[in-house]
Amino acid sequence: MNPKPTGRAHRTARGVELEIKRQFRAPIEDVWESVTDPQSTARWIGPWSGDSGPGKTVKLQMVFEDGDASSDVLIEVCEPPHRLVVSTNDQAGQWRLELVLRQDGETTELSFLQHDLDPSMAGEVGPGWEYYLDMLVAARAGTTRPQFSDYYPAQRAHFLEQLSEDSS
Repeated sequence: MNPKPTGRAHRTARGVELEIKRQFRAPIEDVWESVTDPQSTARWIGPWSGDSGPGKTVKLQMVFEDGDASSDVLIEVCEPPHRLVVSTNDQAGQWRLELVLRQDGETTELSFLQHDLDPSMAGEVGPGWEYYLDMLVAARAGTTRPQFSDYYPAQRAHFLEQLSEDSS
């Protein structure tokens, strides 16, 4: 399998912003549950535990990563079922992530954004999020999970080329 990367990376004053979108033929509330309910997140990224809500921190265990990939995740903004903004500060660095959901008819679009990413990490992080969002698609559809080796390093150039276009 050779999944085609769909994400966009562009430079900002504070680093790089990644944006990756996926569409689902489902109501917005259903997609929201897939990205916020710990039993649902366990099927594509990992379960989380703790008391959730704006200003609170939960523990996310990314079960498809090597080693101990647990992170404390601060919930900055939670506006069900439209917007979730979280930040992490762990061995991978400081990351600010945002999910925005919009429903149009029977289709819900999920926009995933990572703000202020170190430009040197875009070639690795972009394919990683493409993989995880395709894991979400597979979990919702009940299909076979993708393999990370199909995403990285194959998609690395896609993200790096966008950054080199930004600087020219």
